[in-house]
Amino acid sequence: MSKAWNWLVPYLVGILAALLAGPLLSKLSVVQTYAIPSLSVTGGAAVRLTADFVALGILFSLAVNAYQEMPDNGRGTGFLRHILLPATVLVVIVYGDKAFRGIGSPLVQRIGFVRYSWAYTIAMAGSGIWLTVMWLSHFGSLREAFSPVKAVKRPTAMQVSQEETEDTDHSGEIDVGPKDLLPALTTTGAPATLGRYKVLKELGRGAMGVVYLGKDPTIQRFVAIKTMRLDEIDDYNKLKEVKARFFCEAESAGRLSHPNIVTIYDAGEQDELGYIAMEVLEGSSLKQWSRQPHLRPIADVVHVLTKAADALDYAHQQGVVHRDIKPANIMITKDRVVKVMDFGIAKTASSSKTQTDIVLGTPTYMSPEQIAGKKVDGRSDIFSLGVVLFELLTGRPPFTADNLSALLFSIAHHPHPSLSSIRHDLPPMLQNVLDRALQKELPQRYRRAGEFAEDLRACPQHLAA
Repeated sequence: MSKAWNWLVPYLVGILAALLAGPLLSKLSVVQTYAIPSLSVTGGAAVRLTADFVALGILFSLAVNAYQEMPDNGRGTGFLRHILLPATVLVVIVYGDKAFRGIGSPLVQRIGFVRYSWAYTIAMAGSGIWLTVMWLSHFGSLREAFSPVKAVKRPTAMQVSQEETEDTDHSGEIDVGPKDLLPALTTTGAPATLGRYKVLKELGRGAMGVVYLGKDPTIQRFVAIKTMRLDEIDDYNKLKEVKARFFCEAESAGRLSHPNIVTIYDAGEQDELGYIAMEVLEGSSLKQWSRQPHLRPIADVVHVLTKAADALDYAHQQGVVHRDIKPANIMITKDRVVKVMDFGIAKTASSSKTQTDIVLGTPTYMSPEQIAGKKVDGRSDIFSLGVVLFELLTGRPPFTADNLSALLFSIAHHPHPSLSSIRHDLPPMLQNVLDRALQKELPQRYRRAGEFAEDLRACPQHLAA
């Protein structure tokens, strides 16, 4: 049995034990004094009736937990998940009636056979109607699971950061054009569906999982599906914690609706894969602008970073901190729209749990408080965006070292170089903006990304001067 389904075992053992214990215990002389006064049942009959209803109670608890735990993986489990509760209620009513008529007949006599029959009929009809409604309303998901994958139209393309495609400490991008989105067979071993999405092809592969091109057949929308492997987590409690964190982070990013933030549509789990479905775009990241001889004009850099700061200011107001701002996670679409991507390790700023033993992010762009493993807020993203601004203006990051330990120490303790020591054509206003964004101490840094954006907007006036 899959580790993710280990929670089933206690329920099944409990049901079996209750069904076996009733007949066995009812034969013991010590239980002859046991009674259920409200049902007028005593002795062995009372024991068997109690055991039967314990088994039914465990069965119902199993159905409720299964409804919560069962993933909607697009292979019919969504249909099964929704009919499970009404079907269980129907089983409980039928089996309970059998127990009452056989063992608990004194109660039936007390109620009256006519009244009892009416109650049983109403309960059966209600559960039957419930089951029928669930069956008809979700039968489409079962039929869809067995329908063939249709040929797809050419959608727009997406950009995938190299974090999902290469197991390295650095990041880049894969520019995916329309030719990459032509109809194709799924890669060998790839799921045919993830949730309600048809998997069309693999776009990238990394340490955490695979990135797929998918399609929502209900509304004919193409999506990028990022997955995270869960099957390598052996400890069940740790698995539940990782899953909870993954879906909490997906939810925090999914509630963001801003023109400069990539839209998250959905998140789910299937076959021990966590997945996030998001907007598909065509364009390239700022990574290609970050080195000579590909540096962009100062006005272009300032415009793009202003939009990114606006997006972060909005996210921070919603209580979401990105935690991994870098050139590879800021994209320019073919329509020149700035998009902040990959809130995959985003955290809600209101979270009461401070995980000081976990450091998330890309080292070159980390803030001093991230390196220290402290709880971070939006000002950490401001520091990282300042690093990006410095890199796009100069062609190198402000903090460099021969090894990771030295790099982290430099970020935490060394001042950043002045822009004028690298480029002589930059206005002093940009230096002032960077000096405030890259402050080590939080009180001296910009309080909000919106303030950062306002100062960046003022820079073109100094360029013109």
